[in-house]
Amino acid sequence: MKILVTGGAGFIASHITDAYINEGHTVFVLDNLQTGFEKNINPKAVFIKKDIIDPSISQLFEKEKFDVVNHHAAQMDVRKSVADPAFDATTNILGTINLLQNCVKTGVKKFMFASTGGAVYGEQSYFPADENHPTQPLSPYGISKLTVEKYLYFYHTQHKLKYTILRYANIYGPRQNALGEAGVVAIFSTKLLKNEQPIINGSGEQTRDYVFVGDVVKANVLTLNDDANDIYNIGTSIETDVNVLYKTLNKIVGKGQEEKHGPAAPGEQMRSVITSDKIFKKFNWRPSTKIEDGLIQTVNFFKKELNLS
Repeated sequence: MKILVTGGAGFIASHITDAYINEGHTVFVLDNLQTGFEKNINPKAVFIKKDIIDPSISQLFEKEKFDVVNHHAAQMDVRKSVADPAFDATTNILGTINLLQNCVKTGVKKFMFASTGGAVYGEQSYFPADENHPTQPLSPYGISKLTVEKYLYFYHTQHKLKYTILRYANIYGPRQNALGEAGVVAIFSTKLLKNEQPIINGSGEQTRDYVFVGDVVKANVLTLNDDANDIYNIGTSIETDVNVLYKTLNKIVGKGQEEKHGPAAPGEQMRSVITSDKIFKKFNWRPSTKIEDGLIQTVNFFKKELNLS
């Protein structure tokens, strides 16, 4: 198949690009390089440096006639979305509509969308959350992701565009950007390796569902040919609090950095964990990477990046 991967110079989508190429697909990467890096792009992929909001991408769609669009490009900073909701909506909603309109015009068969488990569900009423949990996003970022999900239903009913929505938990692993606010594993890893002091927000008792990027890639491969037009959670059903995460990384790095806490982040969710029973029943997908093993792989990646290995 001919697949367009948006955000393919970024953390998760660059790994997905690698996997699709290994499966024998022809992959085009669309990325504006604002948060992604050209070094992440598989040399066998065709790279186009453009923003998803750019009207000229219509020429790319017309020329290449893609079979599938796998959409990961996004404004993904929750705090930025709160500070500038219009920018968040422009990128995440209008940018996606731009893609969807071009999909319809050029006969794209399927649209795969990276959504979010934690931000779409908001403060959970039960744990872990399944796909039927009420969606009560607490940030413009979460609202924009949920809005795109609704648009995908519209484009399917109106234009017969097939779709798969993957609601991710907290993804970590090699190539994660340590400069963003979403990648606590990358931030802690690089600071510990550089003998800098990481700061834990608040009590550190806030929990998240951490999924290794390699497991997420498998879900994107397994659902590539799914015709169900459905939503799947991609999580572990396991809560890990920030203090445990810090202690584990501190032990892996082995420099014995002290544990320091700062002020709590305003509006931060205290608990977030999702179940992936639905995709397990249909595709036999389960995350197979234990968090300790995934963290070791991640630390080793950043050691090489920092020339410490």
